[in-house]
Amino acid sequence: MEIKTDLLLDAKGLACPMPIVKTKKTIKDLDAGQVLEVQATDKGSKADLAAWAKSAGHHYLGTIEDGDVLKHYVRKSGDEDAQEKKHPNVVSNEDLQAALADENTLVVDVRESAEYAFEHIPNATSIPLGDLDDRAKELDENKNVYVVCRTGNRSDMAAQKLTEQGFMKVYNVVPGMSEWSGDTTANQ
Repeated sequence: MEIKTDLLLDAKGLACPMPIVKTKKTIKDLDAGQVLEVQATDKGSKADLAAWAKSAGHHYLGTIEDGDVLKHYVRKSGDEDAQEKKHPNVVSNEDLQAALADENTLVVDVRESAEYAFEHIPNATSIPLGDLDDRAKELDENKNVYVVCRTGNRSDMAAQKLTEQGFMKVYNVVPGMSEWSGDTTANQ
């Protein structure tokens, strides 16, 4: 099946958050209604782009796997619809570090499982962003939920998803693991 698009963005070989960063920049140059094809090899890009498109007000059409390449299709919304939403409760790495001593703190790491395996905050729960809709019920919604990723982009989308599912105390940790100076552990 041949899919007609208006522009092709090559994001192959790039890791999170770069496929989204490049998509955000590229889609600005499209007219409302035009379709962007984003080619990526980062497996996490499927959930990331779908969640970003939703939060930005664009229409995520879907993904086609072509060997190792994921072909994502995003339709640009009208400019009046494209106000990107951000989760309102943002905390710093230092705020999370201070909250770790509180037994009501739950850290949810939404990076891919391979990222988590090599380095994560002790006792953090690993739920990759793409699995969050199905696994959110595993979390205690009465806890203060601190969502972390590498830079704060995926965790922002995850915090929005958890809030939509009824979680009341959700915080996006920025800048996240890329600048985390607290204790970490790895899966042995």
